[in-house]
Amino acid sequence: MSAVDDHTLAAALATEAGDLLLVIRDQGGAIGDQQSNQLLLRRLAQTRPDDAVLSEEHTDDRARLGHDRVWIVDPLDGTREYGEPSRDDWAVHVALAVDGRPAVGAVALPAADLVLHTGAPPALPARPPGPNRLAVSRTRPPACVDHLVGRLGAALVPMGSAGAKAMAVLRGQVDVYAHSGGQYEWDSCAPVAVAAAAGLHVSRLDGSPLRYNEPDPYLPDLLVCRPELAGAVLDALRDL
Repeated sequence: MSAVDDHTLAAALATEAGDLLLVIRDQGGAIGDQQSNQLLLRRLAQTRPDDAVLSEEHTDDRARLGHDRVWIVDPLDGTREYGEPSRDDWAVHVALAVDGRPAVGAVALPAADLVLHTGAPPALPARPPGPNRLAVSRTRPPACVDHLVGRLGAALVPMGSAGAKAMAVLRGQVDVYAHSGGQYEWDSCAPVAVAAAAGLHVSRLDGSPLRYNEPDPYLPDLLVCRPELAGAVLDALRDL
């Protein structure tokens, strides 16, 4: 795979890790995280040995700050959902940040048999009539959600992982995914890359750009939404 382009590589790695996670799902999330992480690190060392890597499941090597190209991966996004065999709202994230920008990304939704990636971003489906639909965490709704519900008259759609929620916007299942209160670069880099490639609005909640490969990988807030709703959502968030 060392000869393929970065978009194809990201998609292939997310697919391979997702396939592995399906096979070992009955062993639980801790084993899934560990084995998926080992696979991704091994493949990246083989195929992109000169690039740095930042992974949720690996000690942060600060040498990455001296690299223009940094792969940012979440080997298993949505451990809780992964542990519930009937659920498909968990993901694998594989992204490449170039000069701090999310340039390449793939989000695998293995239990839904789907990989969305920047090499071939899908077209955004038409929005159906009705209230705006807002993706929200099943267990930890962020502070911004109640605010947006009141301002936008939005209907809540609970679901699992950050990647699943961001890709739900791209798949036409929801219209807005807004998060506040704590995430890290690996939670959003791949979903943001894919969403942006497909023409969605992506930013911090204040509208500022999302930057990656920062000294502190904590990146607490995120907005992914349909482009025609971005102005109204950002206006609503300014009152937060």
